[in-house]
Order: sequence, then C-alpha cells, then structure tokens
Amino acid sequence: MSSERPEEFSEPSAGGPQSSHERPDGETAADRRPSDDAECHEATVLVRGETVRDPGPKSSPKDSLPGDRGKSARKKVSETKARMQSRLPALDDDSDVGVQKKQVVIRDGKADLAFDGTLLASAAPDSAPKGQWQEYRIFETNGGKYVFSKVSRTVFTEEQDTHEAEVFDPAPSSMPSQLLRSARDLTHSRPMTWMDAAVAFFGYDPLAKALYRKLSGQFEEHIS
Repeated sequence: MSSERPEEFSEPSAGGPQSSHERPDGETAADRRPSDDAECHEATVLVRGETVRDPGPKSSPKDSLPGDRGKSARKKVSETKARMQSRLPALDDDSDVGVQKKQVVIRDGKADLAFDGTLLASAAPDSAPKGQWQEYRIFETNGGKYVFSKVSRTVFTEEQDTHEAEVFDPAPSSMPSQLLRSARDLTHSRPMTWMDAAVAFFGYDPLAKALYRKLSGQFEEHIS
C-alpha cells in the first residue's frame, strides 16, 4: 500500500474566481462608500484625466509674518512734520525769542489768542524717535499778562497736533487772579506770581525744567 496521498484539487466556485476588489465579507468595491477609504488615504479628484489633490487648510491672518502686518499697518508721514522733527530741539520761531511782535497762539476748542507781545522762551526735546513730541512756550503781552502754550506734535498725517494755552493776569483786579491769590495766601502766605502759574500749567517734567532754565533761576527751590 503506497504511502503517497493523492493530490487534492479544489473546485472553482460557482461564481467564478474571486475578484481582487472583493472584500472577505463579500462586499465589492462598488458597494463600498467613499468615506471608507477617506480615513486612510488622501482624497483625490479626477478632472478631465488630471488628478487634483485636496488643498490643505488656508492660512489665517494670524499665520502671516509679523513683518507683513507691520508693512500693512505703516503710517503715512508728513514731509513738513518730518523736517520739523529733524531740526529738534530747534524750533521755527527760535529767532523770535525776545522780539516784540504780533503773536497768535492756537487753542483747541477755544478762540485763538491774538496779542502784541514777546516770546520769552521756548523748549523742545532733543529728538522724537517715535514721531511725537511736545513744544512749550511762554509769552508776555504788552499789557503785562502771560500766555503759556503747550503743543503736542506728530509726524503722522492721520493724527492731528493738539494745542493748549492759558492766560495769567497778575493784576489784582482780575477775577481768576484774585481766586488764585486767595488760595495761595491761605497756604503759602504770599501772592501767586506768573512763575507759579507757569509751574501749575507745565509742571516739572524734563522739558518744563529746560524751559525754566532759559528764563530765570527763580524757578529753582532755594534751601539753606
């Protein structure tokens, strides 16, 4: 009796050979939903024989470089103001200091001040790296009043300069002067002077101190 086993032949199935697209559970490629392959493969679209890949997510404005945002947000600079900035601390009316002439001091929200008088002193910073600076001026009118002016400049065309100004009348008949004198007398036992009024208007910031040094040493506090 021979030990060799006869060869076993499997009969083809009634439906013919199994297609390579047929899944083990009997589902064909035609029966499969597109979402089944989308989980594992990048989706493609055939357009007239060309394969077009689905583009990635669009970049948001937050993804743009800081330099690009800076270029779009760049402000326009006034050529006239840029020339004024380049001459700091010199001002256009430096030559008028000590000269008696007709003066006009601009005020925002109020009538401008026009008078005959003298520009006693003016001050501006040495530079304005951010394109903004202030200008301080003190005038004396022919009638003995004092005008304090503060101008805030900017080189940018979309921003406006601002102008502040006040008048101090040292005459006792002046109502504002009487009120200031009364308050001063109660606390310091001496009448308020134009220098006191200047300090009340400008304060003691570095630019104000530079202005005071051009006028008189009386702005300094002397101690023994």
